[in-house]
Amino acid sequence: MKLTKKKTEELIKNYGIKFSGRLGLSPEDSTLILKKALEGGETEIDKVEDWVSNRFIPNCVEINRDEYALMCVNALKSVFNVAATDYGSSRQRDLGHIWGNTISGYLGELAFVKFLKINWNIVADIGHESGSLSEYLPMDIHEVRLPGESSSRAPKIKISIKTSKWRGVWLDIPGDQFDHSDIHVFVKIGVGTDHLFAFFKEISVFRDKILKIGEEVGSLTKTESQNLFESLPAFVPIKAYICGFASKSGIHKPLSYSGKKGRKNFEIFGWNGPLFQASDLKKIKEIEKLAGEAKFLGIGRFNHDQGYLFNTGNLAWNKTDWDNVISRI
Repeated sequence: MKLTKKKTEELIKNYGIKFSGRLGLSPEDSTLILKKALEGGETEIDKVEDWVSNRFIPNCVEINRDEYALMCVNALKSVFNVAATDYGSSRQRDLGHIWGNTISGYLGELAFVKFLKINWNIVADIGHESGSLSEYLPMDIHEVRLPGESSSRAPKIKISIKTSKWRGVWLDIPGDQFDHSDIHVFVKIGVGTDHLFAFFKEISVFRDKILKIGEEVGSLTKTESQNLFESLPAFVPIKAYICGFASKSGIHKPLSYSGKKGRKNFEIFGWNGPLFQASDLKKIKEIEKLAGEAKFLGIGRFNHDQGYLFNTGNLAWNKTDWDNVISRI
């Protein structure tokens, strides 16, 4: 029996509450993760329990405070290199924004390194020491040492890592970047917009510095200072989900879409290959005989016209898939 939208949302919420303890997440985050897994085509509503047990939990790692601190500092080394190329151009961005985004990307890379260590005892290096940054490097894993090897070496294949927050359902690889790497890994991390605030609270930046100065200059009473401190988010270990990967050697066909036609528009929720956005959306409009437009789930349109695109349900993810990648490293 086909479920109504309201009934589906009710089931997702109930599952979110039910599984939050097993996932080690709040009911709100748990519900969001399940909702996006369904939207991304990773599972179906009657197979959620199997997805939680066999896909999500086995492919999760946790990032602790010290690991976050390391990525925070490594990202800070990169900020000014990025700013030097952005400032004075049409891409000017706030340094804090760049820093926060860079931390998120580095956390995704660290999560994958931990995933390799936990499952295959591989020691990997993500090469942050130089303090350089590209928004999408052809090789994010710079060195590896496999069990039985005496020293680190460059991997035999190029592995790139793209990071998203829990809401992400698309592995979007713009331009010609898809051909520059052999494997494209997609990692989803449980950070919001306040992760830096939570970390600063954890290491007493607010209590010992900012709020203390506020009291000294008469802007805050001690009570107001304490109330502000308590209202700040607390730092908790960060959950990361290695969602899967797309391989350059895979079979990827043009116009590989799936979706749902509404009264006027067509919502695309599946894609598995090359994307030529302007012409592809025009072709879908013709194929589906739309009065309106074809739009991507949650995005509408991407901010580039050409690349490769995969919904999370089209990513390879199980142990056999990963073992094949490991055998090529």
